Amino acid sequence: MQGNFGLRHMILAIALALAPAPAFAIDEALLPRNLSPWGMFLGADIIVKTVMVGLAIASLVTWTVWLAKTIELRRKGALAVQRTRALEGRMKLAEAAERTGDAHDAVAQLIQSCAKEAELSGGIVDDGLQERVALRLERVEAAMSRQIARGTGVLATIGATAPFVGLFGTVWGIMNSFIGISESHTTSLAVVAPGIAEALLATALGLVAAIPAVVIYNHLVRGIANYRALLGDASAQLMLLVSRQRDNREFRLARAAE
Repeated sequence: MQGNFGLRHMILAIALALAPAPAFAIDEALLPRNLSPWGMFLGADIIVKTVMVGLAIASLVTWTVWLAKTIELRRKGALAVQRTRALEGRMKLAEAAERTGDAHDAVAQLIQSCAKEAELSGGIVDDGLQERVALRLERVEAAMSRQIARGTGVLATIGATAPFVGLFGTVWGIMNSFIGISESHTTSLAVVAPGIAEALLATALGLVAAIPAVVIYNHLVRGIANYRALLGDASAQLMLLVSRQRDNREFRLARAAE
């Protein structure tokens, strides 16, 4: 009996040795060891890599535009407030134009355009001059608004397209996963997991690029609107200045007639 028992144990041991390894053991051996974002990037397909690099560049462009436009808006806004406050005093148009000199900021352009129209009108301050000055100021405001808004359109483009670009990377990664399943004739996790991970990473990068772009675009739009309001205030001050000069001229003419 003891001999038969020992023989059975030997046969069982040989059968276990010759049996195929469990599926989870194969999966553990085949699973990639580096599933960090950088490791998944290095192991990704060339198409998925291109998508990830493009989204990273788009994110870099977003933050660069934010930094540049924030500095520009603060600098030009502070200068516009300073020049507009100077116009609130008892100042003549010629004096305001002389103070701006050869400056090229928005309010300086408004002042110089207004003074140029007054010069072309031969110094005659009437209703026609006010209408012509208003038209000039409107054109300068529009040009300065387009200038300050330059570069923000790319943020809207990134915010609108980045999620779809990331989705394309997701679809491509999942498609590669199914191709791997078909070629290996197995549904092992080791075949499916890398492609799924790369696909999810592409989606995450798409959201990382899109969400800040939308938030920063809306923030800059509000800043640009405030800057346009400052230009509107400066134009209003210039129109008041022209109107005061017109009224003073009529007052002097009336006193001279008396």
